[in-house]
Amino acid sequence: MGIDRITARRGIFLDRDGVINRNILYPDTGRFESPRTIADFHLVENAVEAMQRLQRAGYLLFLVSNQPNYALGKSDLHTLQKIHLRLKLELDAGKIAFSAFYYCLHHPRGIVPGYSGNCACRKPSPASILRAQREFHLDLANSWMIGDRSTDTECGRAAGVGTIRIADELTQQPVTDPNAGFIASGLAEAAMYLLAGMEPVMPQRAPSDRLHDR
Repeated sequence: MGIDRITARRGIFLDRDGVINRNILYPDTGRFESPRTIADFHLVENAVEAMQRLQRAGYLLFLVSNQPNYALGKSDLHTLQKIHLRLKLELDAGKIAFSAFYYCLHHPRGIVPGYSGNCACRKPSPASILRAQREFHLDLANSWMIGDRSTDTECGRAAGVGTIRIADELTQQPVTDPNAGFIASGLAEAAMYLLAGMEPVMPQRAPSDRLHDR
């Protein structure tokens, strides 16, 4: 039996690093990466306000994030949990309620047994979005994926949701993302697009992926 379109709810699927909090440039890799310590965790300006606006508009909020730092030997699991709890504190302070958090801790080139190799949950796999659709009875045709990498927009397109690519303020380059319905300068602009009811347009700019490894 299909989802009842009258009762189905809309969801916003958010990547974490580079969308809600800032990526960090680490000298040992020369890459912008997920924060490795809680001291490196800093929210993006206006991200809380953007999520508040989306929540007030009736969207359910979900986190879909690749977090391979443990698999790659860059952080321990306790640190990853502390960073997540820090995020939760920031969300709670803003009265923002996420319906679910979907983290993938694996990496194809990982060095930690049990967390290395291919998996079903790592983006661009749409597995987490499809799981949320089943668990929360979502109308995917009216839901969105927002992220700062091509794997985010590939994931969203594969799941059948709209896609917005966030341009990292530090690495913007005049390249395109064929899987993005919009290119936004940040989560605040992405929320503005959605709340204005704008139709998807072909992107004209997008950030480079070469400094990322999530």
